[in-house]
Amino acid sequence: MDSRISAADRKKIESGIREKYAAVAQNPEGQFEYPTGRKGLEGLDYDNALIENLPDAVASSYCGVGNPFSLGSIEPGQRILDVGCGAGVDTILAAMMAGPTATAVGVDIVPEMIARAESNLESMDLENVEFQNASGERLPFADSTFDVVISNGAVNLIPDKQAAMAEVIRVLKPAGR
Repeated sequence: MDSRISAADRKKIESGIREKYAAVAQNPEGQFEYPTGRKGLEGLDYDNALIENLPDAVASSYCGVGNPFSLGSIEPGQRILDVGCGAGVDTILAAMMAGPTATAVGVDIVPEMIARAESNLESMDLENVEFQNASGERLPFADSTFDVVISNGAVNLIPDKQAAMAEVIRVLKPAGR
């Protein structure tokens, strides 16, 4: 735990995040100062072929602040972890890019967001995706599990960023990114 953050402050931060994102899980529209949904995906230059394959209910739940796939491609068969997956849109897109032999896992601390991600997944024909309720500061995975770790703004919300980055490095395979 970051010694600069008191237990009371940590609890206040996490409570605020849970409260806001429980509402976002119901409907992100109007919750942010930037475009969400399909407009957000298009504005951030996500691959049009991929976003066209998202049902409206899935695309409308997107509320990311960047395009993690602009930093490098996802290759077939890779294992991908999405830290702070929210409604699971990036996790689902990663699974689509990596193909059926891959695995994409999304983690989030907000149970309502995990429920929304699982609901979104039900409308997709994907068997290589899973979602878990977990903190980026304490990832429930073995060392060297993932080829790629992505996050779409969620690290900004994690109180102990040093612990979160240590966890990312721990769960990445030696040649991972």
